[in-house]
Amino acid sequence: MQDLPYASIEELEESLRSHRYVAGRSLATTLFLATKLDKPLLLEGEAGVGKTEVGKVLAEILGARLIRLQCYEGIDVNNAVYEWSYARQMLQIRMLETAGADAAAMEREIFSPKFLVKRPLLQALETDGGRPPVLLIDEIDRSDDEFEAFLLELLSDYQISIPELGTITAQRPPAVVITSNRTREIHDALKRRCLYFWIDYPSVETEYEVVLARIPDVPPVLARQVSQFIAGVRQLDLYKLPGIAETLDWTRSLMALGQTELTDTAVQATLGSVVKYQEDLHRLRGERARQLFAQAVLA
Repeated sequence: MQDLPYASIEELEESLRSHRYVAGRSLATTLFLATKLDKPLLLEGEAGVGKTEVGKVLAEILGARLIRLQCYEGIDVNNAVYEWSYARQMLQIRMLETAGADAAAMEREIFSPKFLVKRPLLQALETDGGRPPVLLIDEIDRSDDEFEAFLLELLSDYQISIPELGTITAQRPPAVVITSNRTREIHDALKRRCLYFWIDYPSVETEYEVVLARIPDVPPVLARQVSQFIAGVRQLDLYKLPGIAETLDWTRSLMALGQTELTDTAVQATLGSVVKYQEDLHRLRGERARQLFAQAVLA
């Protein structure tokens, strides 16, 4: 169990807020339990709702190194866990052959730790006497079934088996945050090893707090109107609804144009910061955006 800088859920919630992350009581509770019990935390939700940021902020709160593994289609053990430095091994073999070493001695030498290239998952098991790192496995739904299988040993026992060296076990478990946009279902075997939390789109009030926290110099009126407008957009039948990331991008865009509150002209000109598909832009631009603008200003 880690030596945590917070003793209660309330202290963790306040630490998150002091690091400009607005988390509800439920998320703070789940994160508290995950770190208290040394359990991986699986966060699911739509893109842009703040899942990745949880891992980043947790590393700041714990004062730990952040190790991030960005998943993608085709990621495998060589990219995520370890691989051998074949070029250096071949050079060492030639040197040993010149010195007359026997085959057994050469095998022991070339498969020693000094020829091992450590990737993020293996790095996360090392503490070097310091605080365990935070391992952020981002967008696991982009990977495939085989990669999920690689993770099972790590997530259950915080260890990795390397055939040539044996089993490497963490002296102190890292804090593990796994995110998924749910473009596919994650297998039950992985879910059973984790605590789970779904991060939904925020309410208007919560999003207003997020904007104020992440952009301290934003005019409060603009922050309120932006939050109201985005909430209205999320009620539409769009291909991809805007997340908090889009809310923050749009707010910064409006501020860069010198806006202290919404205007119809500014809204129409900056909708490309809100939606990122041509079909959505076509549905939103014009009268629909004017209606949402009017509602946001009157709210």
